[in-house]
Amino acid sequence: MTQRVFNLADLFEVVVDACPDRLALIAGEVRLTYRQLDERANRVAHAFATAGLGPGDHIGIYSRNRAEWLEAMIGAFKARMVPININYRYVEDELRYIVDNADLAGLVVERGYLPKVAAVRDGASALAHVFVVADEHDDKLDGTIDYEAALANESGARDFEQRSPEDRYMVYTGGTTGFPKGVEWRSHDIFCSAMGGGNFGGEPIENPELLAGKAEGAPLVQMLTTPLMHGNGQWVTWITLFSAGTAIMWTGHRYDPVEILRTIEREGAVTMMLVGDAMARPIADELERGSYNVETLKVIGSGGALLSPSVKAQLVRLIPGLYISDSFGASEFGAGSSQTPGGRFPLKPKTAVLGEDLRPVGVGESGRLARTGYIPIGYYKDPVKTAETFHVDPDGVRWVIPGDFARVEDDGDVTLLGRGSVCINTGGEKVFPEEVEGVLKAHAAVYDAVVVGVPDARFGERVAAVVSLREGHTLTTDDLAEHARDHIAGYKVPRDLVVVDEVPRTPAGKPDYRWAKTTAAAALTP
Repeated sequence: MTQRVFNLADLFEVVVDACPDRLALIAGEVRLTYRQLDERANRVAHAFATAGLGPGDHIGIYSRNRAEWLEAMIGAFKARMVPININYRYVEDELRYIVDNADLAGLVVERGYLPKVAAVRDGASALAHVFVVADEHDDKLDGTIDYEAALANESGARDFEQRSPEDRYMVYTGGTTGFPKGVEWRSHDIFCSAMGGGNFGGEPIENPELLAGKAEGAPLVQMLTTPLMHGNGQWVTWITLFSAGTAIMWTGHRYDPVEILRTIEREGAVTMMLVGDAMARPIADELERGSYNVETLKVIGSGGALLSPSVKAQLVRLIPGLYISDSFGASEFGAGSSQTPGGRFPLKPKTAVLGEDLRPVGVGESGRLARTGYIPIGYYKDPVKTAETFHVDPDGVRWVIPGDFARVEDDGDVTLLGRGSVCINTGGEKVFPEEVEGVLKAHAAVYDAVVVGVPDARFGERVAAVVSLREGHTLTTDDLAEHARDHIAGYKVPRDLVVVDEVPRTPAGKPDYRWAKTTAAAALTP
């Protein structure tokens, strides 16, 4: 056996060998033990190699949540290849961009997406190997490989070359603006920064074999509702596996709070992971309406988008003894700390709030959140964006600074203000949408809200709210402003209200600020 290092495939195999017969994955009707998941991932790795793919090649995964998504990701790492997440909502032009920008040599795709693959493959000469996973569709494409048939012809044994902690992990992120960007990490860095480091909440482990100790206790059963095509979905899945837990993967084609709660009941989930109010509010509302036995559920975790205070209060009221872990993070930053009861965030080691001079700001001052230590290499094939986001301070320390603003409080914790790229500048005052959105969603009539800036002749921009309402409710601008003034400064209060049937969110639950800005501008233009 080769020496195990801080490589994602090696670390997974440590856990497999420690608890081979423990249930690792529940994905719809599929249930796989750690041994079975490992064997199928080995077959995937061998199938990739048989097709002619090799170490360092990029393999796209173009699918909704299903067991094969996870198998393909692990299999790619086993063969020292790089799995690339593809948003299944992409239109042809976006798919064409990813195939080209990510230099895809191979692709694992659900059959229903083959028409889009056919449309882009002719112009992508490097994309030579397409593995097709069966679904409810019957689309066909010449020159493809049947995924299950390929696995059936391969060995489930581990006979791979020595891996390296330098092997790459990459996640494509759409962010809030612009084309998707590939954030490139070393395996060791992403493990420590975003996947718990084998000691969630503490210092990372120093020896890969220490992960075997996670199998000594009872498995933690986690309900994972976020899509694997986003970094958050991948990270919480890896955290579960590196904890020797059981991952329940939501495989529904739409977000269904009824079935999610029934699954928690049936499987005895202890933790549920989701992203922000877009996922949490439907769960809370369904708990209000229905009758569910969720006494096993002790923790709800949210990452990628913060929960509003009103939704937190609703969940805690409905599930006695519930602990809510509300944390921030980014594809370039990794996982951040969890919010305290006072609404602030402790600064983890090797994190800071930096000013324009790349020095830590003082108490009461604002700056940009930054991290050093286990950080990415940069953006794939984008030296300009890399130079804008990664900086070396006067002492020679390299930091990643994605653009989230924060204020340092007198106790050393920080208050998150929001992402600078969506910040509204109204008369010289900065307004961070996330703060205002949290206030608006506490109004009894508001179901969801996104806040944007719209042009203003006097102030440059003014604050506008795009909201969807709860059934049977109405709302005026004056009603909303009166509510908001009790909680935020006057310049942050929305001066315009646009009511829509639904506020669209990404599959990861994040707001679509481009849509909101366009919608508000169209509605408010005379």
